[in-house]
Amino acid sequence: MYQRIRNYILENHMIEPEMTVLAGVSGGADSMMMLSVLRRFCKECGAELSVVHVNHGIRGEEALRDQKLVEQMCRDWRIPCRVYPYSVPELAKRYKKGEEETGRLVRSRAFEEEIRRLGRKPESVRVALAHNRQDLAETVLHNLARGAGIRGLAGILPVCGNRIRPILCLTREEIIGYLEEEKIPYVQDSSNDSDLYTRNRIRHHILPAMEKQMNEQAVRHIAVTASIAAKTEAYLEEKGWELLKKCRMEENRIWLEEDFVCAPEMEKIYAVLRGMEQLAGKRQDITSGHVERVLGLLKLPVGKKANQPYGIVAKRTYEGICLERTDREESQTAGRDASGIRLLPESGFLNWGDGSFCMRVFSYAGEKIEEKKYTKWLDYDKIEKALTVRTRKTGDYMTVRADGARKKITRVMIDDKIPLEIRDTIPLIACGDEILWLTGGRLNERYKVAAETKKVLEIQYQGGKI
Repeated sequence: MYQRIRNYILENHMIEPEMTVLAGVSGGADSMMMLSVLRRFCKECGAELSVVHVNHGIRGEEALRDQKLVEQMCRDWRIPCRVYPYSVPELAKRYKKGEEETGRLVRSRAFEEEIRRLGRKPESVRVALAHNRQDLAETVLHNLARGAGIRGLAGILPVCGNRIRPILCLTREEIIGYLEEEKIPYVQDSSNDSDLYTRNRIRHHILPAMEKQMNEQAVRHIAVTASIAAKTEAYLEEKGWELLKKCRMEENRIWLEEDFVCAPEMEKIYAVLRGMEQLAGKRQDITSGHVERVLGLLKLPVGKKANQPYGIVAKRTYEGICLERTDREESQTAGRDASGIRLLPESGFLNWGDGSFCMRVFSYAGEKIEEKKYTKWLDYDKIEKALTVRTRKTGDYMTVRADGARKKITRVMIDDKIPLEIRDTIPLIACGDEILWLTGGRLNERYKVAAETKKVLEIQYQGGKI
């Protein structure tokens, strides 16, 4: 077993001599297996191994039990260990995020803090995470259900930046077998038994059903497909970069001209992604919808424009398309255009002032409609244009009755007794001049979910003052 994992680490160039490896160890089976392997591998290759344990402050005595096990094993194996305690429930309320997301944030914070505490250069550190093959399969299915491109089908990567996953090649059954054979103790997190989280429902019901009723090797086959998708994504990224390098690039502009226009469609897609990332300095909030709007300019007359995230504007030229970052300061902060308008991605997060929006699209099968003040469901198929987030302007209206009757948004705010002093600060979900949702208030009647709805766009607002 060790030799197999050793080969996997070497094949993926996870750890080099003299590196520092920070292992995230919860005390569960996966992380204890990983720690056992890294203890041996790091000694062989001359890397330094340390452990980071995060106590989330959620499970009381059970969490303290996990912490004590990790600390005891690290003492026995002579591995430095540092515990980072957080009160995730309190932080979740402060950040106005879910506990699961807040847990991810504090774990990342713990690793960053430990790197600073040790005084290591970030490029010399690897953060080891204990994901296994079932975790990979669950992620692929989760991404597929939500709507994913090739990157989503790749699931969890063996190496991503400074994150490494040394036991991603193993199944959960293999891990338990190893621990029992080596007599290595581990704990069971009771939250893993709950069906509250989507990932747990996939783990407890969907994957077992696939293995039992379709193919007992389903997890392995999904892992193979994910590997192919990851290689395909890497190949297309490289082809997109090669195409982009043929284009004329300036500090704030990229000219997508003759070579670009004549290139295959997939290369153009990845060249646009790389180009926008180049101008913005990041790819977060850049979606397939943004790329489609850029490429759609090739079918439009010269002079047509498409506003993009981070202050980027795409403009149709005689020779092709020009991507231009209009304002360096804006692109680094809010990513708004000159009008204060933000494009709303179909999935993921979008920051707005002191708050943020979280979006996802899913197939509707008659589920109970969300009636929460800051979470709304809209009929996705009725949305004909890109959605934006902005404040009110002249000409805005909302459909307020099922028969199609409209009201100006100012009238809606008056009728709903919204104080005058905050009317110009409330974020509105808009499609052109039509307001779909007055955040924290009324929803457009035309876009409400009905029996015939096939897809739902869920929009959740978190934080801010409305």
